[in-house]
Amino acid sequence: MKKLDQLLFDFKKNKNFNYEDFYVSKSNFYAFQIINKWPKWEKNILNIHGEKFSGKSHLSNIFREKNRGIKVNESDINEECLKKFKLFENIIIDEYDNKCDETLMYSIFNLVDQDNKYLVINSIKPINKIDFKLNDLQSRSKNCLFAKIEIPDDELMFAIILKNFSDRQIKIEKKLIDYIIKRIDRSYGKIADFIYKVDELSLKKKKAIDLKIIKEIL
Repeated sequence: MKKLDQLLFDFKKNKNFNYEDFYVSKSNFYAFQIINKWPKWEKNILNIHGEKFSGKSHLSNIFREKNRGIKVNESDINEECLKKFKLFENIIIDEYDNKCDETLMYSIFNLVDQDNKYLVINSIKPINKIDFKLNDLQSRSKNCLFAKIEIPDDELMFAIILKNFSDRQIKIEKKLIDYIIKRIDRSYGKIADFIYKVDELSLKKKKAIDLKIIKEIL
């Protein structure tokens, strides 16, 4: 008999980043509203910031699909990206954490200004709170639109939990989701971690997710 702590293969889960799969609540309404107002923005650069797993990438995916754009992770930014960016009206930088060269980042800001492009930057921390070493970038980072995704309310927590289980092709009863919401931390990261662990334990035990498994993880 195999042990309970046997290793599981970490299969990639299918994630739906479609418009209709994004659940809007008061926690993310402002960011969603700005995305849908494009191109009627007061400024050309939008910084969507919020906790990890809060839906920033999903929102920017909606923006890219709707308005045709290019999306890159900060870790992939290099000189070649500037050439690619020139071909698109809309540029999205995902998972920004001030790890790329600041001079290169400032060049992207200038490109957006000079060519009248639009830039969406996804980050956990708002970029106007980042301590840039380059003074010009420090100054430019404050002249943006900012949309914060707040901590999830009950309505959004329900939708997130349901979607995450659905992405794993798992059906779960409403009463179990209600039970989880009342007991789990109000955090996107904690919700994602909880669902991963519940799914993992269910696979190890080869049992459907029930109250016993949920209680064990909680």
